[in-house]
Amino acid sequence: MVSIRPARDTDRDSLVAFNCAMALETEGKTLNSDVVAAGVSTLLQRPELGFYLIAEEGGEALASLMVTSEWSDWRNGLYWWVQSVYVRPEHRRRGIYRQLYQAVQQLASEQGDVCGFRLYVEKDNVRAQQTYRALGMSETVYQMYEQCPPARK
Repeated sequence: MVSIRPARDTDRDSLVAFNCAMALETEGKTLNSDVVAAGVSTLLQRPELGFYLIAEEGGEALASLMVTSEWSDWRNGLYWWVQSVYVRPEHRRRGIYRQLYQAVQQLASEQGDVCGFRLYVEKDNVRAQQTYRALGMSETVYQMYEQCPPARK
């Protein structure tokens, strides 16, 4: 049986592996695992930045996601951004992401100031888009633009 729980420091290696695997699979990017490990550690040590949830079965991490927040002055509430979603390939199509997302929704309901959920999805990741639609999410009218400082590329 799959259970959902907040990530702990002992999940760091799994989270790093999941993030690196996701970047390679979805964007063809090979991430520097030392940088990812530092980023994961920072989030685990600074809950004001966000949190990870882990889906596990028999003590084995099967999937994870990260949540960060963005203040909306228009809605006087927080948007929770669902990021770094990864389900190990052999455990996909079992409803594990659904369970993770429902846990996010429950936590947001308990917190009381969350006005919505948002996430990024690769334009060509049709299967993920279908999953998000099936869970009640819809595509927005916004396009994303990005610029990284030269030292952070």
